[in-house]
Amino acid sequence: MAQAAPAPGGMSRPGRRAIGERVPGGRRTHPPDVFDARTHRVAHFAVPVLLGLVYGYWVAADARQGGSITGGNLLLGWLSALVFAVVSIALLRLAPRMAREVHALLWSAFVGIAFGFLYIQTPHSVWRTVMMSLLVAGCTFGTFFYRYYTREDAFGNRVR
Repeated sequence: MAQAAPAPGGMSRPGRRAIGERVPGGRRTHPPDVFDARTHRVAHFAVPVLLGLVYGYWVAADARQGGSITGGNLLLGWLSALVFAVVSIALLRLAPRMAREVHALLWSAFVGIAFGFLYIQTPHSVWRTVMMSLLVAGCTFGTFFYRYYTREDAFGNRVR
């Protein structure tokens, strides 16, 4: 069965506007939002909490190094999960209000510190842990800065 080739601009049906095209009122069209505002509010807290639980489990498993589970090991995992979740929720709230350079720097510092804490639980040297953390933080900064630089103008307004 033959079908027509897609037209540039993402218009699938006649009469529909392409995403990002200006409507007669002067504003841009956006893709439809599938979830309501309540779902977004819940996800804003649920995702960092779930990631924190995974991170806490990972820290506890690395610190245990195949040994038996102890109370100290459980405490380390739960505290790591709590700190990870609280800091990531705070960054999700505060970082978008910062300039794009600071925004990228905050997230890369968070990722570097989280990776370093996770890596130091393994039997590697402190020197290697610091170097690996700086490498991960540097790569994260480059990626996030590029992302924010290409999607925001100089005033912090999203372009796309």
